[in-house]
Amino acid sequence: MEDYGIINFKTAFWNLTPEELTEHSIKKDLGVLSDTGALVVYTGKFTGRSPKDRFIVEDDITRDAVDWNHINMPLSSENFDKLHKKVLNSLRGKEVYIKDAAVAADPKYRMNVRLVAELPWLAQFANNMFLRLSKEEIVDYEPEWTVISAPGCMGDPKTDGIRQGNFAVINFTKKMIIIGGTGYTGEVKKGIFSVLNFILPHEKGVLPMHCSANIRDDGDTAIFFGLSGTGKTTLSASPYRKLIGDDEHGWSDNGIFNFEGGCYAKCIGLSPEKEPEIFAAIKHGAILENINFFEGTRTPDYANSEITQNTRVSYPIYHIDNAVEPSVGRHPRNIFFLTADAFGVLPPISKLTPGQAMYYFISGYTAKVAGTEEGIVEPEATFSACFGAPFMPLHPTKYADMLGSLMQEHNTHVWLVNTGWTGGAYGDGSRIKLKYTRAMVRAALRGELDTVDYKKHDIFGLFFPTSCPDVPAELLCPGETWSSKNAYMEKANLLAKSFVKNFEQYADAASLEMLAAQLRIIEHH
Repeated sequence: MEDYGIINFKTAFWNLTPEELTEHSIKKDLGVLSDTGALVVYTGKFTGRSPKDRFIVEDDITRDAVDWNHINMPLSSENFDKLHKKVLNSLRGKEVYIKDAAVAADPKYRMNVRLVAELPWLAQFANNMFLRLSKEEIVDYEPEWTVISAPGCMGDPKTDGIRQGNFAVINFTKKMIIIGGTGYTGEVKKGIFSVLNFILPHEKGVLPMHCSANIRDDGDTAIFFGLSGTGKTTLSASPYRKLIGDDEHGWSDNGIFNFEGGCYAKCIGLSPEKEPEIFAAIKHGAILENINFFEGTRTPDYANSEITQNTRVSYPIYHIDNAVEPSVGRHPRNIFFLTADAFGVLPPISKLTPGQAMYYFISGYTAKVAGTEEGIVEPEATFSACFGAPFMPLHPTKYADMLGSLMQEHNTHVWLVNTGWTGGAYGDGSRIKLKYTRAMVRAALRGELDTVDYKKHDIFGLFFPTSCPDVPAELLCPGETWSSKNAYMEKANLLAKSFVKNFEQYADAASLEMLAAQLRIIEHH
């Protein structure tokens, strides 16, 4: 502990079991058990990540490599040292919890990560989400990266170069992440994800991906990209395929591999009917965050959003019955980009050319619907580069070019799947039924869409099938489900203009293939 400058602490609890950590949380009045045995905790003021308070130290490693912007914000080495000292001082006289773990299921890219935490359930979260070590591995363990999480430590915006009291700072030279002023566990997970998203493509030639992945018994691998609410977790959970992972993966010369050893799922509206695998995984060892109970019980009320819409559960991947071990797969034959198009204009499924794949990847489109956030009364286009902009330290075209090279090298099919609306925009049209989306994904995976006829969309240039097993033909062509062709074209142009405007920031660094996939605006009068 002295190596970290942590001195005069009360006790260091090293690699306790999940059962022991749960016991510590309950004894310290930091959590209670639900009726299924899961630990229920409350993360305090912050019930989600605070992206405006996440910084990367600007130094010789990062200065010319990081894509500095409103997401990747620089902090000086001097200010990091000040905050680091405050974090260490805040742990004086306290009990601290250490969890030794690793990330990246492919041994070639495996990285040892040590968490030093102020709270026992933070160490339990690391046990759930990172790769767990054997007793033999712990004996000779040397951490490559260290994460220090001190929710009770507040920085000073006036002297420390930060925006407000809370902070999460990545230092690539010291190989350290410091987190203060927030107990939200996702800062630990996404901090390490951001580190891998820099190191793997920059130093190892591996593409990091914010996606879920599954595999058939014969080794057929598929991956699913998508922002929150698009169906990434739901569509990758299949009784016919095994789960590799639900959120973070790498694609190397060997195939794909999970970064994590667990899942971190949203709980809002969770039910055993809609998501049976996740519901069944919430048992002893799992951690529920910021949920309410039904009054007078210890039964979680998953419909209740009084604390936050972002209720969460973390659990080790072995809580999922059909998870594969180790969490690796072959090169994917199919990639799905999921988007919940609230404008109701994109086809339910389209097959992308390599240029289009890079274009839609760098766009990372979905739409917010009216009522999801204050002030949204019409559908609103949302773009997140590479389907994970808050965690991507390099320029988005770097990741898009890598994806393009890999998919062409391994002859991978890429599909754009609209899990949103048809027959009109949100409020007028209807949500595409999950059974139809599942049927389209299933048909793509089976190769049943390889021999059907395709049409080209006038504005988006997308090629969509005219037939698909178990799906009504009229659903496949979005313009035909609207009562007014002019109204459809007007809405399609509106969305296309959003794509065009968003792409302007990448055009200077984009490849010729990507530029060729740009959208055409057709004005109808």
